[in-house]
Amino acid sequence: MDIVKGNMGWIEVIVGPMFSGKSEELIRRLRRAEIGRQRVQIFKPVIDQRYAKNGIVSHSGLEIASELVHGGTEILEKVAPRTEVIGVDEAQFLGESIVDVCSRLAELGKRVIVTGLDTDFMGRPFEPMPRLLAVAEEITKLLAICMRCGNPAVHTQRLVASEELIVVGAGGMYEARCRRCFEPQLAQQKLEEKAKLTQPSGAAKVRSAAS
Repeated sequence: MDIVKGNMGWIEVIVGPMFSGKSEELIRRLRRAEIGRQRVQIFKPVIDQRYAKNGIVSHSGLEIASELVHGGTEILEKVAPRTEVIGVDEAQFLGESIVDVCSRLAELGKRVIVTGLDTDFMGRPFEPMPRLLAVAEEITKLLAICMRCGNPAVHTQRLVASEELIVVGAGGMYEARCRRCFEPQLAQQKLEEKAKLTQPSGAAKVRSAAS
């Protein structure tokens, strides 16, 4: 970010697939703000308690204390007037209001740093992140490493049987994939395979009917 003059706020958005280091980069920027003696507040969605309840934890183990919120509007209620820097992790879980909330905070002269997935498990834009990217002053797009071939990965591959948009998980449930190795229909295929396994066989149906 270039030098900003006066009491002007702005929005920084860090996006990328899972395992690309988004939370790690957020923690790095917030730590630097704290070293600079700036007043910092950090928030994350209550739905995300994979590693810690009251902290943002990167996959590499870095951690910083945070407050839980149910939605974007709750951040406005909790931000103290003297806070200068606001960090928000996993913004895609905070609903459409997060866009207006971040804009409002920036208008109040605060630096807002946000992370989130820019695409979902099908490779589609993950709302509301595209709208947040449109109003941000600075955008950082991070890449992970494809777990199949080692190439730069831009996608989050879901490995479990579910069509739900939001399924919170980490290793074992998701992995990073490159464009070539990404299988957007894999979750649906696993769902169909699971359904077949739970259906009674033809012989079982005959025995059931005979009984």
